Amino acid sequence: MQNDFLPIRPETPWLAPLAGWSDLPFRLLCREQGASVACTEMVSAKGLAYGGKNTQDLLQSTEKDTPLVVQIFGAEPEFMQKGVQFLKERGFCFYDVNVGCSVNKVVKTGSGAAMFKDLPNFYAVAKTVIDEVHKDAGHKIGFKIRLGYYLGENVYEEAALRLQEFGADWITLHPRYAKQSFSGVPNYEALARLKELLEIPVIASGDLFTARDGVRVLLKTGVNAVMYARGAMSNPRIFAEHKYLWNYVQKKGAVNPAEAEIPDYEELFPKSPEQIKEDIYTLIMAHLSYAKTYCPARAVLQMRTIVPRYVRHLENAKLIRQALIQCRTFEDLDTVIKDFFG
Repeated sequence: MQNDFLPIRPETPWLAPLAGWSDLPFRLLCREQGASVACTEMVSAKGLAYGGKNTQDLLQSTEKDTPLVVQIFGAEPEFMQKGVQFLKERGFCFYDVNVGCSVNKVVKTGSGAAMFKDLPNFYAVAKTVIDEVHKDAGHKIGFKIRLGYYLGENVYEEAALRLQEFGADWITLHPRYAKQSFSGVPNYEALARLKELLEIPVIASGDLFTARDGVRVLLKTGVNAVMYARGAMSNPRIFAEHKYLWNYVQKKGAVNPAEAEIPDYEELFPKSPEQIKEDIYTLIMAHLSYAKTYCPARAVLQMRTIVPRYVRHLENAKLIRQALIQCRTFEDLDTVIKDFFG
C-alpha cells in the first residue's frame, strides 16, 4: 500500500489531517490537484486496538492514495503501541501523532493538545510509539504539535527536542496555543526558531489559506515544507498553485529569499467570472465522482456540506445551499449542481 519515499521539501505541499473532511475521495481529489503527501483524518488508537468499525473506515485507501500518513491519537502508551501494530499489519508505514487537537472530546481524554499538560506521559507515549514504528525499516513517524496548551506557556521547543532525541522523523508545528484554537495570529517566528533548533525536518501549519501564504512562510521561516488544511478545503487547487508559485519565486532568484515578492496566483493567471465558475464546477464533479465510487452510502450527505465551501464566493451561492438541503439521492445532487452552473 505504501512506498518508502516521503517527500518533505518546499515544493512538496502536504494535505493536512482534517477531521470529517480528509477522507479518501477528498485525498484523491487533492492528489489530482498536486498534493504530494496526504494525511488521513485523526484515528483513535484505542478504536484501532478494539477493532472499531467506524475507526477502521477512516483508513479506507487505494493504490493511488500514496504516500499516505495515518494520523493517530491517544494518551496511553500501550494503546498507542497496539494502534501502530494494527496499522502495520494492514500495510501502512507512515504515521503522525496528534498533539495539537484542542477539541473538547479529544482533550478531555488527555489526548491531542492535552498531552502538553502531562509531559512525562507525553514523552512515555512518544518513546513507545517511535520505538514501535522504527522496528520496521522504512517506517517513519512525525508529531503535529502546538506552542503549548495555555497562553504564553511555550512547551514546543522542549517537546520537539525530546521528540528528536527519541527518533521522531519530522515535526509539524501549528504556531498557536491550544487555548487559542484557531483564533488570534499564528506565531510564525516560532517556526523559524524551531527550524534552527532541530536537525529533523519541520513542517509549517496554520492559517495557510492561499498558496501565497504557504510560499511566504517557507521563505520567511526556512521550514522544510508546508501543510495545507482550511486552504485546501476551499480550494483543492492550492497544491498546484503552491508548486507554481514556489518555482516562480526560485526562478526570480531574489538575493534575500525572505524579501522576495510573491504574487497572488490569481494575479499571474487572472480568470473571468465564467472561467472561475467553470473551474469550480469541474472540481465539484470530480469530488462527487470520487465520493460516488468510494463512499456511496454517505456521499450525498457529505456533498451537501462540501459544495457550499466551493461556491461560497460565487453570485447566488445561497440558492444552491438552500437547494442542497433537499437532496436525498445522487440524481438530486446532479440536478441541483447542473441547474446552478447552467
